[in-house]
Amino acid sequence: MRHEKIKNYRNAKFKRLTGVKKETYKMMLEVLETGLRKFGRPPALSRADQLLVTLMYWREYRTQFHIGETYGVSESTVSRTIKIVENALMKSGKFRLPGKKKLQDNETVIEVILVDVAEQPIERPKKSKNALIAEKRSDIPKKYR
Repeated sequence: MRHEKIKNYRNAKFKRLTGVKKETYKMMLEVLETGLRKFGRPPALSRADQLLVTLMYWREYRTQFHIGETYGVSESTVSRTIKIVENALMKSGKFRLPGKKKLQDNETVIEVILVDVAEQPIERPKKSKNALIAEKRSDIPKKYR
């Protein structure tokens, strides 16, 4: 899934696919385009596709191998791309998760459910001689049968 294909999606569909709103995606893309230097050989993926690779990894938690196959790049390229994008976004300071105290609400009610998993007898059919199939073996002497 390339950036060119999803850029015209509606907001709801875009968020459902990537996990972020279009406005947030555009802000992330601006940070990547201004924050990352251009040097050496041109990358196999555009900045927009690099961001999509990272969002796909975060959203779906697919393996890097499968993401690489989707975009036609190697697994190591996907790994490097995710690391570079994560570092650039964190370095910008615009995209941070709230602290532990903000995430944990004081009015949180914790409900504990206790399940008794003691060993229970299992009903199984009883073994009987009629249920067993007797096999005649000519090579075993009679006294051992």
